[in-house]
Amino acid sequence: MVGVEMRQLEYFVAVADELSFSRGAARVHVVQSAVSSAIAKLERDLGVTLIDRSRLRITLTAPGAAFLVEARATLDAARRARETATSFDGQLSGTVDLGTLQSTGSIDVPAVLSWFHDTHPLVSVRLRQSVGGSSDHLAAVADGSMDLALVALTGRDPSGVTTRVLSSEPLLFVCWPGHRLSERDHVGPADLARETVVGYPRGWGVRRLSDEAFADAAVDPAVPYEVSDYRTAAGLVRHRLGVTLMPATEAARLDDLCVLPVEPAIVWNVHLATAGPKRSSAVARALAQAFVDDAERRSSTGT
Repeated sequence: MVGVEMRQLEYFVAVADELSFSRGAARVHVVQSAVSSAIAKLERDLGVTLIDRSRLRITLTAPGAAFLVEARATLDAARRARETATSFDGQLSGTVDLGTLQSTGSIDVPAVLSWFHDTHPLVSVRLRQSVGGSSDHLAAVADGSMDLALVALTGRDPSGVTTRVLSSEPLLFVCWPGHRLSERDHVGPADLARETVVGYPRGWGVRRLSDEAFADAAVDPAVPYEVSDYRTAAGLVRHRLGVTLMPATEAARLDDLCVLPVEPAIVWNVHLATAGPKRSSAVARALAQAFVDDAERRSSTGT
């Protein structure tokens, strides 16, 4: 990319990821006017329009989408080269993007990040959460816009992404005291055929698991409420607007509601999703290992 500066590539990727000049500028900690000017100059130098600004929400043009792939690859290669050089002094340095979830089960993300920061103080971790949940994170790891992520989806991994289970727990049924099922020892998906269910976004692992369980039981309960956090789900149940399924870790906090096992069990796994070794930076591999070590410690101690 003769004549193209790394700074221009960084600004373009930030704006392309955020689909916003203001959010892209905030991400790279530069005023919006400077980002806009740098990208406009990049387009003039290349002789193509990369970003369509004609609509209320900006979009990438076809050349812009193709350029994004190469720009991201160039930035990744530069980052790996820089980290390889600096790692020879015995201290890892650089930046790693980590995706996380609304709930991570038994994984204490702040504790792992605290240990990692103390061990590698020159590494900056950017923590990102998405309303779209696991599906958005997997796509981001696959396209290189995120280094690694905690995800809770079943099914085949995207090309170039490897997943490893770090935590497992059951989904539990949650209802209000006095609900017709509240005195049962357990419930099954078929028991919810006549219920109003509080659901979650389609990109969430718990949503896919519950949908699969309902399909296997040949039931199709009403799901008029779709929320992106467990607190709101519990609030809707508390006001008797519906029942829900949620991971055991989250359900354990609900002392005022009835929480019952589901049989057959629906197992909710939290996976660590990483890019292939050729695409992973040294700092990304180090952070991934920190989560793996934490999972092995919890397994050995039973916590």
